[in-house]
Amino acid sequence: QVQVVESGGGLGQAGGSLRLSCAASGIIYTINDMAWHRQAPGKQREWVASISRDGMTNYADSVKGRFTISRDNAKNTVSLQMNSLKPDDTAVYYCVAETVDDGDPPAGYDYWGQGTRVTVSS
Repeated sequence: QVQVVESGGGLGQAGGSLRLSCAASGIIYTINDMAWHRQAPGKQREWVASISRDGMTNYADSVKGRFTISRDNAKNTVSLQMNSLKPDDTAVYYCVAETVDDGDPPAGYDYWGQGTRVTVSS
C-alpha cells in the first residue's frame, strides 16, 4: 500500500520559519518529481514548489526567495523550508509524488498526502 505522509505543520509567526517534511512509501516505480501544493481557506489548490529527481527546482512567484524545496531520493522524502512567513501562507499543504510506470505507453500516477495545516499569525 502506498503512503504519502506530511508532517511539520502547525502555528507559525509572521517573519518566522517552519519546515515541512513528507515521506513516501510503498511506491513501486521511480518517483520523477515531488511537489508541494497548498489550499488556503476559500481558495483553489495552488502549486507551490517542485523538485525533479535530478534536483532541479521551481517555485511559485508568491514563495520564491522565501521557500526552499529539497529531497532525499534514497529515502523518498521531500521537505519544504519556509522562511519569512506571511499570513497569506496560511493553508493546508499537500505533498505529491509523481511517478510513471513502465508500460507502453507509460502511464502517470500521482500520489497525494492527506495534507498538513499551516497557520501563520501576525
